[in-house]
Amino acid sequence: MIILGIDPGSRITGYGVIEWVNRKARYVDSGCIRMDVKATTGNRLKTIFEGLDQLIGLYQPDQLSIEQVFVHKNPQSALKLGQARGVVLCAAALAGLEIYEYSATRIKQTVVGNGHATKDQVQHMVEHLLKLNGKPQADAADALAAALTHGFHLPMVGVK
Repeated sequence: MIILGIDPGSRITGYGVIEWVNRKARYVDSGCIRMDVKATTGNRLKTIFEGLDQLIGLYQPDQLSIEQVFVHKNPQSALKLGQARGVVLCAAALAGLEIYEYSATRIKQTVVGNGHATKDQVQHMVEHLLKLNGKPQADAADALAAALTHGFHLPMVGVK
């Protein structure tokens, strides 16, 4: 099974692709979809959609794992994050992917063992679990952590 993990953002959207076989993860790819900070909101969202569409076409994932919405102290930031997530969910739905959402706390708890882990701790554990040669960029590491979380939770969501 190919799992595409996404860490949505209005400036940087991280992605991570893993193959899940026999309860083990194999690293496939990761990186970031970067938006032009001077672009309009519509063009930023278009960049996310087109980037995700390319990733789906390239890797043909079976399922998508994404971080659930959490409450921001800044309503403007929450709105932008919600828009980015909406574009990701729409692109995944149009591609016919099954979508699974996990809280940030659940992702950190699953990957690090601490629901309040730092970004550095998440990067370190992703590097270790996937046997990478170095720490992935923070947004890519968060996306890989979302994909790993889904893999570890497959038995609980009824997928073998």
